[in-house]
Amino acid sequence: MVQLENTKCSFLFCLGVCILICSAIYLKAKIPNTPVPSTELSRQTTPAPKSCDILPPATPGFTWQRKDCKKISYETKQDANCTLLQSDLHFIMAPLSKEEEDFPLAFIITIHKELETFVRLLRAIYAPQNVYCIHIDAKAPEEYKTSVRNLAGCFPNVFVASINEKVTYAGFSRLQADINCMNDLVKSPTKWKRVINLCGQDFPIQTNLELVRYMQGPEWKDRNMTPGIKQPPTMKHRTEFQYEEVKGTHVAPKGKGQKKDPPPHNLTMYFGTAYYSLTRPFVEFVLNDKVPKDLLEWSRDTFSPDEHYWVTLNHMKEAPGSYVEGEWEGNVRAIKWRDQEGTAHQGCKGQYIRDICVYGIGDLPWLIERESMFANKFETANFPEALDCLELWHRHKILKQATVPVQPSWRLTTEVEVINSTLILKPGDCF
Repeated sequence: MVQLENTKCSFLFCLGVCILICSAIYLKAKIPNTPVPSTELSRQTTPAPKSCDILPPATPGFTWQRKDCKKISYETKQDANCTLLQSDLHFIMAPLSKEEEDFPLAFIITIHKELETFVRLLRAIYAPQNVYCIHIDAKAPEEYKTSVRNLAGCFPNVFVASINEKVTYAGFSRLQADINCMNDLVKSPTKWKRVINLCGQDFPIQTNLELVRYMQGPEWKDRNMTPGIKQPPTMKHRTEFQYEEVKGTHVAPKGKGQKKDPPPHNLTMYFGTAYYSLTRPFVEFVLNDKVPKDLLEWSRDTFSPDEHYWVTLNHMKEAPGSYVEGEWEGNVRAIKWRDQEGTAHQGCKGQYIRDICVYGIGDLPWLIERESMFANKFETANFPEALDCLELWHRHKILKQATVPVQPSWRLTTEVEVINSTLILKPGDCF
């Protein structure tokens, strides 16, 4: 009886093994060895934006696909695995050349909305030798602030400003936000050479290497870049009359046209862009010297003081790196203003907001031809293809200039082979 039971168990065991072997053979036969159809591939990658003509041609027989192998969340948790986050979000975590490593930059980024747009801007300009101060508008939602702080916590050279302002358009708070970051940046262990300020709707045209070379070129070496001119009559009301900032909403004339005292130290007022590239000695001068401090205090009740403060100080002979004879020189920003349509540009392919073009994909060739440091402005909510396309082009250019081996996670695009209308991923791609 025992022998019969043993024989029965052996038979059942063998039967089970045979079923497993047959199942494996059947499944293998059902899985084709032919290339993956494009319908299947589309679940793993997404095509590069349509009409993204600025991307260089793909290898013959291939097409560009964006490396979106999985849906990435831009909302960062406090307990995030930072190594995984850096890889998933495609941050470049090594200096790409000694030239860049020897010339670290500082960035001030003021933000208040669109977390994804900010993260994409940060990864476009991020390099481990640089340092980044993020000023979050005090009005921003708490969840937004938390996500930005959590993201910053994954990078030793990214931090949130120690003091955050409730920023008002054209108000003194916008200028104060930059000053707050400068106070933090001079305490940073990173020995940065120059500082550049950005807002959340900017995106780079030049790579980090190109920025370094441009600012070390013969025209700008040891010189501040603050495009602007002597204050024209049409702008004098901004500093001749008093204004008051209604925190977080608007700036309005104070009283019935109350006049201001003349500027301190008999300074000649200038008008220009709020965006700049400044040398470190100039920043230290701004933070410590009596003249800049007095001008800052005097500017509290002016209109849009960030458009006169930097350029006025940069025309002082005593200021380090000053450009006394300078006017609108300096490719700081590419902007399409509505009133320059037909002269500086041939129209906005996206949409004008506050007389500034929010770029559509048709504006990108114009931007690239300008070769500016940065472009303003982009909105992923209304014209996502423009930022998508420019981002892919910019990252492709960065990696072509790299003098170190390129890591797979640094790529935003991959070349996909096309055979008989079927797409095949190349080895090492994310499928």
